[in-house]
Formats: sequence, C-alpha cells, structure tokens
Amino acid sequence: MQEYLSVQEAATKWGVTPRQVQILCKENRIEGASKISKVWIIPADVEKPTAACEMDAAEALVDLSHAPYAMHEFFAGSGLVAYGLKGMFSPVWSNDINERKAAVYRANFVHDHFVLGDIKDVNGAELPAAHLSWASFPCQDLSLAGNMKGIFADRSGLVWEYLRVLDEIKERPRVLAIENVAGLLVANNGENYRNLHQALRERGYRCGAIFLNSEVFLPQSRPRVFVIAVRENVPISADMTDNGPNWLHNKAAAALGADLDGWIWWKADKPAASPITLESILDQDAPFDKDDVLRLVPQRIMDELNSYESIVATGYRRTRNGHQQLELRFDGIAGCLRTPAGGSSKQYVVVRRNGENHARLLTVREAARLMGAPETYSLPGSYNDGYFAMGDAVVLPVARFIGERFLLPLAQAAYQTDLEEAVNG
Repeated sequence: MQEYLSVQEAATKWGVTPRQVQILCKENRIEGASKISKVWIIPADVEKPTAACEMDAAEALVDLSHAPYAMHEFFAGSGLVAYGLKGMFSPVWSNDINERKAAVYRANFVHDHFVLGDIKDVNGAELPAAHLSWASFPCQDLSLAGNMKGIFADRSGLVWEYLRVLDEIKERPRVLAIENVAGLLVANNGENYRNLHQALRERGYRCGAIFLNSEVFLPQSRPRVFVIAVRENVPISADMTDNGPNWLHNKAAAALGADLDGWIWWKADKPAASPITLESILDQDAPFDKDDVLRLVPQRIMDELNSYESIVATGYRRTRNGHQQLELRFDGIAGCLRTPAGGSSKQYVVVRRNGENHARLLTVREAARLMGAPETYSLPGSYNDGYFAMGDAVVLPVARFIGERFLLPLAQAAYQTDLEEAVNG
C-alpha cells in the first residue's frame, strides 16, 4: 500500500520549509503529490526536488497577502499593480487571459488567487469579498496609436464584461480603480468616458478621472487615465478633493468634469521630481549592435545629436510620407513602452560618446526599470515575452501613488462607514 507524508513531514525529511513544500506542490513540481480536503499528501518514496533553483524560486515568490484590505484584480497582466499596492491591498482574486503575462505573474508572486482565463467566463457571484476592484481594461480600441473604434468595440469593450461581473457580486467593492490610455478621455469628443461615467453612476458610484504621466516618477513618458470611483455614501476627506481642475487633470478631463454629474475633482500634492535618470537605468555592458539603424535618423535630428558632446537619446522607428525614419528625443525621458508587435514598437537607445554615435534596442531589464519593477523581478521567457509584459503594464510607483493618496484612504473611510452603520443599527 502506498504510504504518504504530510507537508510538515516532507519538509523535515528534505530539510526545507513547509511553505516551500506547499508551493512546490501547487506548482506540480512534486511527482504524485495530491490534495485531499485542502491538505496536501506526498508519496513517501518520492525524491526531493534536486534543483536548488526550484527551491530558491519557490522561496523567493513575493507574498501579497499581508494587507488590511482585499482587492479584485481584473486584467492583472504581469502584476505590477499588485506589487505597487503591496501592504495596502491584498489580491484575493486576479485574472488575465494572456499566458505570457500570467507566466510573469506566477514567476514573481504567491499566486493561489490568480485565474488564467477569459473574463467572459467569470461569474461575479463566485468571487471572494473585496474592498477594492481594479481593472486595467484593454486599450486597443481607445489608443491614439490604435484603431480608435471606441469603448464598445471588441477589445476595449471588455470593460462592459467587467461591469457585468461587478453587477453579479453580492456585495460590490466600495472603491473602484479603472485604468486606460488618454484616448478614454480624448477620443470621440469624450463620449467613451461619458458612457463609462454614466454606467458607474447608475451603479451608485461617484467618480472622476485623473491624468497622470509616469515621468513624474521615472524617466519614461507614459500618460495614463485613472478613473477613481467610490460608493455614494462613503465620506471623502476634504484634502482629497478640489473645486476644479488641478495638475491631475488635462484639458479633456477638465472639460468632462465641468459637464458631468457626480464628478469628483480628485486632488493630491504633486510629488517631487524623481532623481532617477535615464542614463542610470541603462545596462552599461549591453552591446551596441544596431548601428545600422542610424541611417534612418533624419538629417535635422542627426545634426542635433551631433551637437552634443555626450548624450543618451531614445527613439522609435516611424513611417513618414512612406519612408521609415528613426525619431529621437533628447530630453532624458524614454518614450512610452509598447508591446513588441513589430520593429516599430521596440525602443532604441542611441548614445553619443567621444564623437561617435551607437545604437541598440532597449533591454528587457531596462524596460522593467522604466516600469519601476525591482531588480529581483523575474521576467521568464524570450526578449519579446519580457518586453510584452512590461509594455502592457501599469508603472509600479504610479500604482503605489494612487493607492497611498486615494485608494487606501477611501477604503478606510468605507470601512469606517460600515462600522458606524453597524453601531447605529
């Protein structure tokens, strides 16, 4: 008869921690391990996983569960939002449909809560309770670089599936955060946002959009829109709201806010300029193997490049009047990272030193640094896999800023409201 060990017994036998054994069981790295009534049992004769890297990787996974509030994480991607909100909100359910992004999420976090699959198959009634719901819904139909079909098109229209799931939740989260590109506010004369705003109002939320560029925190220009919504009966601290537009609102947000019912003019102090420079995030030993692309630099831009003694520039290939060219910027800020769908979507680094110009592609680790990911952040797979995960993510310190300045205080207020209602009957 087959004999089995408990997790604790296997950990003692192998000289590892019970947590390591549990993670290896969940990752199907222990042959024959099975789960009975939520308890793992391990064949007594199975050999200890010998690859030290497997054990180290299991131990290195970041545990996001230690936080005062819970959240649902829709379109979770590679997990930079969850990392940014670490210690404030613990993801109790996360979802994405993309296997490459899911591989990055799993490589970095304890991920029992992560569900790989289509949002169309999600039943909100089955989700665990949460205080916050975050949704970074697809941007392809809203992006100024995309097809601009709008918020009811196939990809960006998945926001309506998100709202369907929200409707199915017995006790909806009191606080919502919805992220997308600038086109949400700008495209179609603001109608995309108007439709979303009205849908949130119909569900009992007050809300407002802020426009935030990551260059406040890191040397990357990545403007994004964040819609912050809160249940109507939740009190909002006066120092979180304004009487009109401020640095968090672009022209489109200002126009929409002046016209929409239930709009909140969110307010926060602007952070001090980041000390992180573009040059400081570069891998100094990365080979410059793309010098041939310099022939695509227009003469006027090449003249500007050559006017510097020393400079780090970044650029993308673009087609102008039927001709490809490499357009550079010299302001010490990288362009917005994109997903690597083609050659024009990968960003180049051009360095001038000692009278010479050299070019290469941005490395995956440099892309991760531009997104605020720590050096320990694992990026499994190919160059394109890692670049895709970073190019389609939310900048980590931006998520942290929004969590600290808005989402955490709102969750605290919502919880206090519940306490008062319970006490007062």
